[in-house]
Amino acid sequence: MLPEIWALVHPRRWVLALGMLLMVINRVSGFVLPASTKYLIDRVIGKHNVGLLPWIVGAVVVATTIQGITSFALTQLLSKAAQRLIAELRVKVQQHVGRLPIAFYDANRSGTLVSRIMTDVEGVRNLIGTGLVDFVGGLLTAVIAFVYLLHISVVMTLLAFGVVVVFTAILQAAFKTIRPIFRERSRINADVTGRLTESLGGVRVVKGYHAEEREAQVFAGGVQRLLDNVIRTLTAQSFMGLASTVVLGAVGALVMFFGARLVLAHKLTLGGYFSYTLILAYMIAPVVQIVAIGTQLTEAIAGLDRTSEILNESDEENDPQRTAALGAIRGEVLFQDVFFAYEPSKPVLHGISLEAAPGTVTALVGPSGSGKSTIISLLCAFHKPDAGQVLIDGIDLSTVRLSDYRTQLGVVLQESFLFDGTIRENVQFSRPTASEAEVLEACRIARVDEFAERFPEGYETIVGERGVKLSGGQRQRISIARAILANPRILILDEATSSLDSESEAMIQEGLSYLMRGRTTFVIAHRLSTIRRADQILVVEEGKIVERGTHAELYAQNGRYWDLYTRQHGLQANLFLAPGEGDSIPDEAIQGAGKKNADLSFSQALRGVR
Repeated sequence: MLPEIWALVHPRRWVLALGMLLMVINRVSGFVLPASTKYLIDRVIGKHNVGLLPWIVGAVVVATTIQGITSFALTQLLSKAAQRLIAELRVKVQQHVGRLPIAFYDANRSGTLVSRIMTDVEGVRNLIGTGLVDFVGGLLTAVIAFVYLLHISVVMTLLAFGVVVVFTAILQAAFKTIRPIFRERSRINADVTGRLTESLGGVRVVKGYHAEEREAQVFAGGVQRLLDNVIRTLTAQSFMGLASTVVLGAVGALVMFFGARLVLAHKLTLGGYFSYTLILAYMIAPVVQIVAIGTQLTEAIAGLDRTSEILNESDEENDPQRTAALGAIRGEVLFQDVFFAYEPSKPVLHGISLEAAPGTVTALVGPSGSGKSTIISLLCAFHKPDAGQVLIDGIDLSTVRLSDYRTQLGVVLQESFLFDGTIRENVQFSRPTASEAEVLEACRIARVDEFAERFPEGYETIVGERGVKLSGGQRQRISIARAILANPRILILDEATSSLDSESEAMIQEGLSYLMRGRTTFVIAHRLSTIRRADQILVVEEGKIVERGTHAELYAQNGRYWDLYTRQHGLQANLFLAPGEGDSIPDEAIQGAGKKNADLSFSQALRGVR
């Protein structure tokens, strides 16, 4: 852990050095009061030297003032530096997490990541704040006190020191035991926070299935695991407290026994004995204080362990293979014999080959789990093929700098994700530098203006978390406006209208038609009527493309697509049409005949004809 700690401390080494200097002054000035006790008793009281009293009192007042000023300065200097460190570390971790690949998010819940970003770094304040200084200061005080005590009595000091050494060994073993417990606590806290975040985010599902009690039980179970962990920690801390109390008692008894004998033998003055007793506390107290401070530092290091785990994850931008610069693209997409698996034993794609010319529309159809979304994920560079290549304008996508590519990529998903901000902020998310006129034009094309301008706050209306204050159609239109504003060269429409009513879909189709114009577009749609005019339709089953062609070509083949299309639109009377005859059926007739079954999905249709 030393390299990680040094990496945090190094930029603030001068602040820490100043803090250490103030700490030394603070601790040295703290010795004036106990040391002056010897002169007060032996010379002022014992020898009636009243003239020395003002000097002793003055020295104590000055030393105490210096101690107070340095304590205030230490708190101001290091506590604020520690809080700045926490803020910077949170930003650093969040930025790094934002650059991690999709596979990392698939393996970690968002609530867990929030906990690791916000909570795990909290304890780090003790590595640069007053915790570390108190720890070092305690050691320094103990060393100074040890030297001074040796000067007064070697025998008593060595005996007391022996007891302290034994206590220190016990502490070291205890801290080794506690550190894994703190690591486990961070993990449990992240899990509990993650589940709580999910539960709150899905409150409508929870209430819809009357699952409040089940969620409460799950949360209570997590809290109990956290409580068990804290109890284990408290047990270890209590043991260390017990040991420290025994040490104080043992050292006190030794000093009383040997000190009294030395005073009676006239080998130690009464003032020397009192001074020894007071300064002995300066040697013992810091060691006992290490129990509390050491626990804080152990917790901080455990949190830093978990933070380092995230920071050591390789981010997408630092991929050594991604060095190729990519200028403005035309949008030619080519998959060459692509194989892919999320897990080695479970292949998803088997030799996918496809070509999409610039400005064309390619539709992917097939049942759920057939591999459509995986093809899109590879096109978005969320993953790399296990074999084969994905080429953009002839350049291998796995070698391209992601920042160059994704700025030319637009995505409209079935579940439109909106941030808890205004309509304007959500539209402008794709291009924050867009002008007011450009934002309004994108909203007009996507028909956002039709509902936004009816709100009292207009485009400044807050949409709520995930756009909960808007209807599904309104959210989707904002999503389309966002994509229009981005002006991408490659557009992904992932079931963009499948969950909408017919009226909302009709409005959105106009915006989509504008958005698709002149762009290389890939569409995943469950409603076949939305992709009849695609330049090519690919039927995907079990990770393979089993049919490809235009709507007319596929319909004429009387194959998988024909089965899907006729069943979805309720054209049972046309099941025995000759190949190609279905091409003459007007769109209006198809949509009218299929009105009753318009919501039948591909997966349902496919199961029905198998």
